[in-house]
Amino acid sequence: MRLAIFVLFSASLWSQTQVNTPRPGGQSTPLLVYSAQGSAAGCAPLALISHGAGGSENGYKYLAQALSSAGYTTAVMGHRESGLDALSRGMRQSGFRQGLMQLISNPQAEQARLLDIAAALRWADLQCKAPFRVLLGHSMGAITVMLEAGAKNKIGVTYPPAGQDRFDAYVALSPEGPDSVFPRNAWSSISKPLLAMTGTRDSGLAGGVEWRTMAWNNLPGTSTGCQWLGVITDATHMNFAGSGNGAALVDPIVVTTVEKFLQDARRGKCNAPPPMPTLQLNVK
Repeated sequence: MRLAIFVLFSASLWSQTQVNTPRPGGQSTPLLVYSAQGSAAGCAPLALISHGAGGSENGYKYLAQALSSAGYTTAVMGHRESGLDALSRGMRQSGFRQGLMQLISNPQAEQARLLDIAAALRWADLQCKAPFRVLLGHSMGAITVMLEAGAKNKIGVTYPPAGQDRFDAYVALSPEGPDSVFPRNAWSSISKPLLAMTGTRDSGLAGGVEWRTMAWNNLPGTSTGCQWLGVITDATHMNFAGSGNGAALVDPIVVTTVEKFLQDARRGKCNAPPPMPTLQLNVK
């Protein structure tokens, strides 16, 4: 009986709505929207989540639910040009590694993601004007985060749609270092609050944790201490998507760190959270 009550309570806590909103160019962007819980009167802050290559708006529930519980209207965007169908086609034609590389470095796919952000922001503004907006992304979604924030690229993604910097804060999970998308020193002009997180087992196409921390190392820092780097011991790439062995241990650390970062960024002054045994956190 207790279990049944808990399940019903959980289902009602995270109210979800499927939305398809028009996108510039005649396409549409699917959104899975989680309503803000416990927010005060007025418009809630907004969190947009950008999934990785091959993902969809149905992913990242652990993060979307946590942000919803923290009072954010949260929308996970579906990026059709870099979703499962697009990734599967590339892998059938070129194999796993090459197919994935071709997708994440495809300028049309990256530009479509930025147009999805525009569509999501337009939809959100029609509901109400959020007092604070954050863009979060994992893997290819972290590339999208960096492009939106103003990182330089070498694949021909134009400014705009890149570099519009329409958010008050950014969260990049499993960020990419210099590779087929980003040149060295691509992130030196990003001055907004930004949290980057990776893991000691977070391997990518061009390297591991050292490579994934290079973007944060290139950030200029802020006078408010709101550019953070978190490295979680034994966290894998897919743990940040809420899956894989170890996700049950990694995801609460991600949520706690993200919530503390956003709480401080909204105040305009960031202080490092209390130490956690498996999290190494650097602040600048």
